[in-house]
Amino acid sequence: MGKVLIIAEAGVNHNGNFDLAIAMIDEAKKSGADIVKFQTAIPELVMTSAAPKAKYQARLTGAEESQLEMAKKIHLPLDAYKKLQTYCNSKKIEFLSTAFDLKSFDLLEKLKVRLHKIPSGDITNYPLLVKAAKTKKHVILSTGMCCLSEIEEAIKVLLNNGMKRNDITLMHCTTEYPTPFEDVNLNAMNTLKKAFGVQVGYSDHTPGIEVPIAAVAMGATVIEKHFTLDKNMIGPDHKASLEPNELSAMVKAIRNIEKSMGNGLKIPGAAESKNIIVARRSIHIASNLKKGYTLKESDLIMKRPGDGISPMNIKKIIGRSLKTNLTIDHKLRWEDLK
Repeated sequence: MGKVLIIAEAGVNHNGNFDLAIAMIDEAKKSGADIVKFQTAIPELVMTSAAPKAKYQARLTGAEESQLEMAKKIHLPLDAYKKLQTYCNSKKIEFLSTAFDLKSFDLLEKLKVRLHKIPSGDITNYPLLVKAAKTKKHVILSTGMCCLSEIEEAIKVLLNNGMKRNDITLMHCTTEYPTPFEDVNLNAMNTLKKAFGVQVGYSDHTPGIEVPIAAVAMGATVIEKHFTLDKNMIGPDHKASLEPNELSAMVKAIRNIEKSMGNGLKIPGAAESKNIIVARRSIHIASNLKKGYTLKESDLIMKRPGDGISPMNIKKIIGRSLKTNLTIDHKLRWEDLK
């Protein structure tokens, strides 16, 4: 199993505050994540003033303001992202951001990001898909709210505009914040892999860290998880995010799962081979026996250590006679037998 790419999703949990965004980079680095990802948008290019808030957004930020008004408050200006990238470089953690409009996408291309993340809400955004495909860079495509036919159409757009199938990673995702466990449908991740022959990952919005860890055990190559400096901050995504200590615990658990997956061969591992003698049994003598005695099953007992004749050979032992006197608990050897 290769190394899982772990994306610490800062998103807009900086609430439009540049200093908080810097602090989030620090925490993402401490956690051991590979990438810290933000969201880049010019809100007026993403939504109209008539666009409603999602129910969870209204519940967490109030129903009085529009989605556009909320977005204006929590997004950073475009000139902030070069500074964030420079700071990421200094901390040796990869910078990434999701573009929510074409102008923001062009900015990220100027910053020479290594790959592009397309969010679930833009899987039907044809112009954005075309733009991403033409860069020939790896695309991570989230599939929340999708059925297979919509995903197939999006992949066709990418492939028809220059992408290769092995440069696409589909992220299973449930677009609800937080996602109830019963709505995760984690098995759908492998349905995507079978249906489209691409790499798969998991973008998680559940409370806690159990589900992304399970996704890694099921074969996810990318994990994305929102995090925040404080779940009690005001904003749409904080409640469905991990705090720094939780993010660190998730990363550590995923790295342990990577080590645990192995090569799939069922053979004794290096750590356990030394315990074969300690844990297994050998054929021993159950009582004192004289030379020439013919062995019966009742004369034999299976005891540790396991470095003698295996109990699997008991039928080959019964009926054989002894070359010499043997005492109770003697570990039987082939040379003891006629």
